[in-house]
Amino acid sequence: MEGLTKSAALEVAGTGVRVNVIAVVTTDTGMLTRFTNTDENKAALVSTVPLKRLATPEEIAHVIAFVGSANASYMTGSSIPVDGGKLAH
Repeated sequence: MEGLTKSAALEVAGTGVRVNVIAVVTTDTGMLTRFTNTDENKAALVSTVPLKRLATPEEIAHVIAFVGSANASYMTGSSIPVDGGKLAH
């Protein structure tokens, strides 16, 4: 995804279109709950996250809103990890 994002960003850079990717993991949603099946499985997943909790959908939405806003107007070709520190681990 990162390579595709960078390539697309360069291709459209002169048009005013910005291309970024938000790399999201471990968000507490109904789909995740169905995937983990049990509280024990969910707790095991949480234990792999350095922040020791799952992201909320609202936290992800805040990042999306920022990247789409004028505050990020000079950002393109970027990959933004929203992963509770998993990449830092």
